[in-house]
Amino acid sequence: MAFLKTPESRERLALSLLWVTPAMWSVNYLVARIAPGVIEPHMLAFGRWALAGLILGLLARKELWQLRHDTLRHSGQYLVLGALGMLICGAWVYKGAQTTSAMNIALIYAASPVLIALGAVFWLGERFSWRQGLGVFIAMSGVFHVVVKGQWLALGQVQWVTGDGWIVVAMVSWAGFALLQKKWASPLSATARLACICAGGVVVLLPFAVWEWLQADTPAWSAHASFLVVAAGLVPGIGAYWAYGFSQKVLGASRVAASLYLGPLYGGLIAWAVLGEALGWHHILGAALILPGIYLASRR
Repeated sequence: MAFLKTPESRERLALSLLWVTPAMWSVNYLVARIAPGVIEPHMLAFGRWALAGLILGLLARKELWQLRHDTLRHSGQYLVLGALGMLICGAWVYKGAQTTSAMNIALIYAASPVLIALGAVFWLGERFSWRQGLGVFIAMSGVFHVVVKGQWLALGQVQWVTGDGWIVVAMVSWAGFALLQKKWASPLSATARLACICAGGVVVLLPFAVWEWLQADTPAWSAHASFLVVAAGLVPGIGAYWAYGFSQKVLGASRVAASLYLGPLYGGLIAWAVLGEALGWHHILGAALILPGIYLASRR
């Protein structure tokens, strides 16, 4: 892509993707809510990343062949990234969504960008200005305002269930996934690298998916299950992961992490548009905090 050859053009695209990536990830919230009773968590994650990996591998086949020796030498890294990003942040999120509420998931995941930003500063040595810190604080305030529906006393009424534990592990795993991608520099493009990570994820997910398939109470495969696999593979799979990896490579882990605060806001908008859930003033006020917070946190 010739228009991405200059650092300025790459940075402009990365900054634009900060606002789009969380919207693509929000599609996964819909998939997670629909999946129970249709397809098992590890089977869904396996199908999602097998499809995504196949498409990405075809797109980057020449690059992958040219750099095959370097890729094989670092195959252990791709297995680790696949386990963190595809097994834990994929299948385990679907598993947790079977029992926990959307409010709990949003509250838990709100801590992920903080872990990434702190890790980027203290582990990766990235610089983090007071203005970026202020942006993170403002954005987080907006996130909490959205997830508690403007009623801050609701925090004391949150009921924790087994699914919350799965989401906590996934939240920590995502922070590790984001930081390790930056820590382990790669000569591969964003497309080729994500194809390798997908391959690692498929290898790790395979035994769990087979085990689920052999269980007596596993739902029979259906067109509905195929639709969920394709939707999850294309939008929150290829689209969101590629965009996040590209943006992080250009902007750094701490700046990109702040964009995750848009997740609960976008999730609420999608629930309103697709599921018919009410859109309240707390969403509007939350947006008024989140959007400028993202702007401050993502600046140089």
